[in-house]
Amino acid sequence: MAPARVADVEAVVRSRLLTVVADAVLADVATPLSSAQISVVVVCDAAGAAAGIITETILVRRLGLGQANRFGTRAGDVMARDFTACTTEDLLSDVLGMMPARGLIHDLLRCADKQPLGVSNAGDGLRALPAAGNHPEALLRNNVMAVGYR
Repeated sequence: MAPARVADVEAVVRSRLLTVVADAVLADVATPLSSAQISVVVVCDAAGAAAGIITETILVRRLGLGQANRFGTRAGDVMARDFTACTTEDLLSDVLGMMPARGLIHDLLRCADKQPLGVSNAGDGLRALPAAGNHPEALLRNNVMAVGYR
């Protein structure tokens, strides 16, 4: 049986993609987050490439600490520039394996030119691995138990 790849969950991952341009104000970031089933927005540069991410945690922390203003602060000013990304060819087990170690619950799916394609989460892989017959027990246990999450 072939190992499960990110491509196996691509349709679900693509359905969760929320993007804003770097010049968007934080109110424009908060609006899609408030009605989405995902807690991350991808910030894109003028060419449409992923430049950073804003999670609900980043947004609430910046606003709550008075470090940002809903209508005056731009997404590019508060986005996390250090984020992980995968491609459709990556193995799901590899993507899932690094998430707890880095304290992540999301991983950006992007193509070679850095255009965002979607956002994966640990649940996507955990649902796909057993169906593909790929279920390393330690990987499943660590993700279910949230080992390594901050």
